[in-house]
Amino acid sequence: MARKKEPPKPKKPAMDAWFENAGITQEEAITDTLEKNYLPYAMSVIISRALPEIDGFKPSHRKLLYTMYKMGLLNGARTKSANVVGQTMRLNPHGDAAIYETMVRMTRANQSLLHPYVDSKGNFGKQYSRDMAYAAARYTEVKLAPICAELFRDIDKETVDFVPNYDNTMPEPTLLPAAFPSVLVNSNMGIAVSMASNICPFNLQEVCETCIALMKNPKHDILSTLKGPDFPGGGFLLYDEDELKRIYNTGRGSVKLRAKWNYDKAAGCIEVTEIPYTTTLEAIKDKITELSKQGKLREVSYARDEIDVNGFRLAIDVKRGTDPDKLMQKLFRMTPLQDSFGCNFNILIGSTPKVMGVREILNEWTAFRQDCVRRRIFFDLNKKKEKLHLLLGLKQILLDIDKAIAIIRGTEEETNVVPNLMEGFGIDEIQAEYVAEIKLRHLNRQYILNRIKDVDDLKAEIEDMEDILAKPERIRKIIIAELKDTIKKYGQPRKTMFYYATEEDSTPVEDDTPDYPVHLFLSKEGYFKKITPQSLRMSGEQKVKEGDCIAQVVQASNKTELLFFTDRAQVYKTRASMFEDSKASLLGDYIPAKLGFDEDEHVSAMVCTTEYFGTLLFVFENGKIAKVPLSSYATKTNRRKLTGACSDKSPLVKVLHLLEETDILLRSSGNRAILVNTEEIAEKTTRSTQGVQVMNLKAKQTVVSAEIPEGEFLTAVQSYRIKSIPAAGKLAKDLEEANQMELL
Repeated sequence: MARKKEPPKPKKPAMDAWFENAGITQEEAITDTLEKNYLPYAMSVIISRALPEIDGFKPSHRKLLYTMYKMGLLNGARTKSANVVGQTMRLNPHGDAAIYETMVRMTRANQSLLHPYVDSKGNFGKQYSRDMAYAAARYTEVKLAPICAELFRDIDKETVDFVPNYDNTMPEPTLLPAAFPSVLVNSNMGIAVSMASNICPFNLQEVCETCIALMKNPKHDILSTLKGPDFPGGGFLLYDEDELKRIYNTGRGSVKLRAKWNYDKAAGCIEVTEIPYTTTLEAIKDKITELSKQGKLREVSYARDEIDVNGFRLAIDVKRGTDPDKLMQKLFRMTPLQDSFGCNFNILIGSTPKVMGVREILNEWTAFRQDCVRRRIFFDLNKKKEKLHLLLGLKQILLDIDKAIAIIRGTEEETNVVPNLMEGFGIDEIQAEYVAEIKLRHLNRQYILNRIKDVDDLKAEIEDMEDILAKPERIRKIIIAELKDTIKKYGQPRKTMFYYATEEDSTPVEDDTPDYPVHLFLSKEGYFKKITPQSLRMSGEQKVKEGDCIAQVVQASNKTELLFFTDRAQVYKTRASMFEDSKASLLGDYIPAKLGFDEDEHVSAMVCTTEYFGTLLFVFENGKIAKVPLSSYATKTNRRKLTGACSDKSPLVKVLHLLEETDILLRSSGNRAILVNTEEIAEKTTRSTQGVQVMNLKAKQTVVSAEIPEGEFLTAVQSYRIKSIPAAGKLAKDLEEANQMELL
């Protein structure tokens, strides 16, 4: 007897299998992980999030505007922003905060766009303010601005492709059939993975006129019609023809913007009414305040915000006798009242990022728009052909209306009406269906004659449309007519005017910081004092905290630059002029708090310089010394903080500033000493170098001091001189304990 076959075991559900393998780690090459996880993420950010496409929109903008269009907000009344945000979530799988923030930037009230796409009511903040927050979505109201009619023109006529949304419940457009080059009219910025985009706005009329000129003449001089970028905030733009040509040709470059101002002599203040698009009111005020505290803007007494319902206004009170023109030149150089906008015209063309100049962008837009117009005409052509087909069937009925009625009356079953009409008049099913649906009251000669009198016109229109589809030049004429119509409806004067470079712009700013001799004191705990010689002569003992002592005293000037090295291998740069004149009876400024040190970061040494001449010796506890040129710490951008200022492999004992080669004495915790000339120590180019081994140490021993012996003391320590490095040195029983204070 044959054995009964056992039924197959049921497969475990996928989730059960997943739980079975949970917690099990498996080795995988980092390159495989990046390929599987990071590359798809990078592509998603580039293609579906950060970069705009040829219609001028990122996916988040397009989804939001299309949602508003489907909600009937192009011609209807405003609705609460919260309603729009909620509906947009059907297309955009993001949180309400991200969607609302996208909407805020497109509103008229926010003033971020040259031609806003959203007509708004309520508080939406301001582009020129960092701290002016927008109201919650439940308080504000929005609708589409009239210019959006050009963005959605004939979108329902299959002018663009549609795809399912993220959960496959409704279609959405891949692009908007924008009837004007919106990609260049409104600014757009995006940061993707390994690439970015930053498109400056241009005047609508100038862009449309340039596009028309290029369609008529591909070699048209763009600069003759597209004068330059036009920003919503107005202000002035430096007219640099060479730089504009570079931007127009390559899509990369930078334009300089500066504020618009006037001087109120009666009030004694400068009124700034327009600022660069790239900065904010708060950034300007903060910079003016900072420079005033540093003594670099002694002409300014106060800067205040006077924004009201009439618009932007920043008032800068100036001291009596100040030349406002010279002061503004100084402010343009030292504050964001003059700023730069970096252009990077990186746009997605067919899901491929591409950096293009203005000519190439407009040519791409023209090709895109030609396709939209061609598809619209093809859609209308098919509709007219369908209508003509129906009317030709109706025309057949006109030959014998009584026969049509007799066929319908004589047909016993409803399903046979259409076949009988087809057979009786020689028409097809579609035409017969149309005739069968005509109401009884319309089965008369007058109605049918009125309906079929358009047959000749339809035939002429169809012939004209087919001719348009066959001739690209006629499509271009349609686009040109639409662009002219857009100029007529929405064109507006430039907001950003031009200024031209003068000798004053190229004259370097004079440093008016007062220069006088000072004594600089730094305590072991990090307290700093700047005392004038007069005050020092009249003062007594230096006041310090209990357990603290003065570690460095330097004779310098008020313009001296200071470098504070810390125990975190960082250096903080400042000037003596940043500190107020102090007295010996005061504790002074606590450097970690004054310069914004990291938590638990302390001062190790102070170096003073004016021209970054000489070398620095970094002496470490492990017996190594690094010799680095002081010029390595000079920066063109006046950076306040430098990381990797020295090696962090061993604690720092001393930093010595040398103007020439000299002898240094090192002492160890094992009471040994060596005297070595700095010529023996090789100079390194990198700041974070570990240096060379100079003193050999026994286990658990460290270098505890380093000093430059002079005069009789140098003679007394000659017995500790070594012939070569590294060396362990001799016992230093005859030497006194290392000094706690040195004069540098």
